[in-house]
Amino acid sequence: MADLQAQLDKIRSGKIWNWCVRHPCWALAVLSMVTLAPFLAKPFNIDDPCYVWSAKQILAHPTAPYSFSVNWNGTPQPMWIVTQNPPLDCYLIALAAWLFGGNEAGIHLFFLLPVIAVVLGTFRLAGNFCRSPAFAAGMTLFMPAFLVSSTTVMCDVPMLAWWIWAVVFWVEGTSQNKTLKLVAAGSLMALAAMTKYNAVCLIPLLAAYSLVSGRWSWRWLLCLLIPIATIAAYQIITQKLYGFALLSQASAYAGTARSTFHFSAINSCQTALTFIGGCFAPAVFLLPFLAGGRTRSWLMAGSVGFAAMMVFNGPIQESYVTIPAGQKFIVGLQIIFWMAGGNLLLALAVREVWRQRDATACLLTFWILGIFLFAAFFNWTVNARTLLPMTPAVAILLTRCLERRFSVGGAEKTFPSPVSAVFVLGAMLAILLAHADFSQAVAVRSTARAVTARYGTGAGTLWFDGNWGYQYYMEQGGASGVDIKQPQLKAGDILALPLNNSVLRQPDPERATLQDAITAPGDAWFTTMSATCGAGFYAATHGPLPFALGRIPPECVCVFAIHEPRLAPVSKSR
Repeated sequence: MADLQAQLDKIRSGKIWNWCVRHPCWALAVLSMVTLAPFLAKPFNIDDPCYVWSAKQILAHPTAPYSFSVNWNGTPQPMWIVTQNPPLDCYLIALAAWLFGGNEAGIHLFFLLPVIAVVLGTFRLAGNFCRSPAFAAGMTLFMPAFLVSSTTVMCDVPMLAWWIWAVVFWVEGTSQNKTLKLVAAGSLMALAAMTKYNAVCLIPLLAAYSLVSGRWSWRWLLCLLIPIATIAAYQIITQKLYGFALLSQASAYAGTARSTFHFSAINSCQTALTFIGGCFAPAVFLLPFLAGGRTRSWLMAGSVGFAAMMVFNGPIQESYVTIPAGQKFIVGLQIIFWMAGGNLLLALAVREVWRQRDATACLLTFWILGIFLFAAFFNWTVNARTLLPMTPAVAILLTRCLERRFSVGGAEKTFPSPVSAVFVLGAMLAILLAHADFSQAVAVRSTARAVTARYGTGAGTLWFDGNWGYQYYMEQGGASGVDIKQPQLKAGDILALPLNNSVLRQPDPERATLQDAITAPGDAWFTTMSATCGAGFYAATHGPLPFALGRIPPECVCVFAIHEPRLAPVSKSR
């Protein structure tokens, strides 16, 4: 730690640091690009393929983004049934493919723009609320929820880009009484809602902020009608196109999925707290600086004790039968640590509004608590993507609290070296997790290509089950997905099943023989998605942790030779 502090002090005295201080926006943009540059070649993984396929459809038929079928859940279905998000992100991918080609690197390069927009938007918003906006923007970049999500082409980061700038213009428009900024905010809210439905949370959030701030105006009330009218128009259009209003369908899907996986409300709440702690790890690491010795000790001991009681006396691990018995203790310790951090972060948000009692504190606290409640009780599952929108609010809240703790902006110009050192450690963890997610995506692509290269030219048909990035590269290699409603497997065919995937159907052992197991190593110590390690960054149905530390097994695909075409009942892999 002493060496790290010495290096930080040396950096602060250099010319590059002085340039960054003079040009913070350029510095933050460069930092974002440099941080994400190593991940530009990341293979498509998890739900990326759904967006990429819709983008290809848009390039051919611009007004019909979902008018095609895909076998994503075991049988061909129209994309408007498979997807649970509006199409604006798909249009952005289509634009990226048109400009740079449809390869992974070109699309990821284009998607640096929303990443930079989020970081600069946080800087602009934090400038209205605290004296160290660059620190808040940097913390946003290095939150694991944000950095890992920034290496995907899914809709979450683009939605957050519209979201943060909508908040910026709304706050400035209400304080400055500028109608044009309020109109811009309303338009950005509409764009956010057309990128991901979760953005409808902006409407009550910003309305509450304006009411608390005492700036009632018919103008901002009319501007709120812009996203409302957009959502209503989208409902009408999709009802006419597909026979279903897609926002209503997504809401119904969330309720159905929650009942399917049988997670109780208390289980979801505990998991959401755990995800908050892990997804915002740099903020958790900084929490010990925000209270005096005795208060800090009591708060931390209470949070750890509560988390331990929930883990070892509650149902949080009972639903995860894929975690080996010998692994559950290690998983439990990680849950305790991150759940305690999540408890403390929410407590900090509540304390902020209790002590400050101003519109800014209300905005940040309602922002954080609203996203927590949505993720824990209304979304189809807890995941980092659902918690992602609270990232700027957490970063700004921590910055405000640290400024008051160390009088930054008064006698002090910067935070003390220990704070900077702990922040750097949190940033290093986020980079390690982004690398782990990247490595896993590479391993999935490697196994898919190895299977298609080895078995794609045989006499029988090469079939596969599973989805995510594995499906994308298996189809790219010429393999066909199994249709469980009309299976066409015959003797002599090959079936390839990935072990670390979604819902899988195992072949009947009397009618199929395990012929091969193709593996590819990912990261050795971290993982974001592993049912055996308890990691479920993209879906808590896979594991109760946003990421897991331990000995990570390699990605593995089991290859079966089919003797008779019958599959066993569905085996749910979480």
